[in-house]
Amino acid sequence: MNPPCGRCNKPVYPTEKINCLDKYWHKGCFSCEVCKMALSMTNYKGFEKKPYCTMHYPKTSFTIVTDTPENLRLKQQSMLNSQALYKEEFEKNKGKGFSVVVDTPEMQRVKKTQDQISNIKYHEEFEKSKIRSDAPPPENRQDYEDQPSNPVSDFGQSAGQMRTAAVAPHSGGKRYQAMYSYMAAEADELSLQEGDLILDVEPIDEGWVFGFNQRTGQRGMLPANYVRPL
Repeated sequence: MNPPCGRCNKPVYPTEKINCLDKYWHKGCFSCEVCKMALSMTNYKGFEKKPYCTMHYPKTSFTIVTDTPENLRLKQQSMLNSQALYKEEFEKNKGKGFSVVVDTPEMQRVKKTQDQISNIKYHEEFEKSKIRSDAPPPENRQDYEDQPSNPVSDFGQSAGQMRTAAVAPHSGGKRYQAMYSYMAAEADELSLQEGDLILDVEPIDEGWVFGFNQRTGQRGMLPANYVRPL
């Protein structure tokens, strides 16, 4: 028995049969659904088991979901579920003593600014301590300061040092050279720069000496491990 045509429903004989889109067609019936242009197996486009020409082939488009009462109800239910989860997480973290900070662009900008300020402060502190960074620490300064002072002896020693400084600041005493830079921490200490020539060096206590800085013209105490004899 001959199958019916997909368009006219009349029997299709083998000599004029076209088998396409799960149907049988007469050659004259196999045409575009819109413009009725005759089609062949090489130029047709099928849509929902119907033939179309290239010009009238249906174009697919996105479906817009309308805000129906059911969709609005589902949306509201989702928001309620989100709020319930948020409150649950908040209660869990409530006693832990910290809060979660969202990494927003504003927070990133504030963090970057704080890092820059920290770097500036670090470099300032580094420059201040640079003068001492390459030298060993002074020794036994506290031991010297803790020794009981004799006003009469100290006065006599100070007077003798003043006379020595006024009469012969470049006498033939011991000559030392500064190996490191040193910034005086007390009023009676002597500041140094690497390479300074120190004259009239006299040992005071373990780790400290007294001398005259030829560059600055000042006298004072200085760490013994910052200078070397010439």
